[in-house]
Amino acid sequence: MNVAVSIVTYHTDCDELRRCFESLSSPVVSRVYVVDNARDMTVEELCGRYPVVEYMANENVGYGAGHNVALRKSIELGVRYHLVLNSDVEFPSGSVEIAVRYMERNENVALLHPRIVDSTGALQYTSRMLPTPWNVFARRFMPSFISRLSDERYLLKSMSHGEVFDAPYHQGSFMLLRVSALKRVGLFDERFFMYPEDIDLSRRLHRMYRTIYYPGITVVHRHRAASYHNSRMLWIHIVNMMKYFNKWGWFFDRERKEFNARLR
Repeated sequence: MNVAVSIVTYHTDCDELRRCFESLSSPVVSRVYVVDNARDMTVEELCGRYPVVEYMANENVGYGAGHNVALRKSIELGVRYHLVLNSDVEFPSGSVEIAVRYMERNENVALLHPRIVDSTGALQYTSRMLPTPWNVFARRFMPSFISRLSDERYLLKSMSHGEVFDAPYHQGSFMLLRVSALKRVGLFDERFFMYPEDIDLSRRLHRMYRTIYYPGITVVHRHRAASYHNSRMLWIHIVNMMKYFNKWGWFFDRERKEFNARLR
């Protein structure tokens, strides 16, 4: 049950990263790759304190491309599972083992995404329908009473979050992936610098495998949502979502319609 982990950093707070490392204290975690897109010496020094952590200096080529550096290592080394992780998450140290045991028993599951809560314990709706252009526009630019109506369905708020369910899109803060499935569908699409790479990979896996929300473990995500507060990050989000819709279809996306219809 060997698991490799990748964390992509960019001027990341070392205390945040240390807490994440502590969550990964597990006998099933064989390697933690920190792909540093900022080449930060303080991050490199911190990584050197943990024997299981391998620091990888990288150019700032984007979030998905950064994870691909580590994913290719996992494929090369024959690792069975790979955990794509954000640095701003924390969870009990046995969580990875619990998740892997579930995937061992369910070989048709290619992606497992846990119950995600914020720092107050409130549930975050991170397993979702595939977004339409309207979902993205409403969340960013419409008054809250309108965006809430759009979000009700898009965020699958009516689903029972105490039970396992399949969804075509799982947010990328914690994605436990079956490496053999990645070898079939491919890695993160490096055309996306940031934001829709998790949507794109989730839906490609969902075509051939189960991609599940799994409430058996709970992860705290201290989500910063930078694109809601930073105009540069908002622009990056908009540009990359345009690339996503150019790839899959703006208003005529048959697969999106099919996948989302299963969740009604």
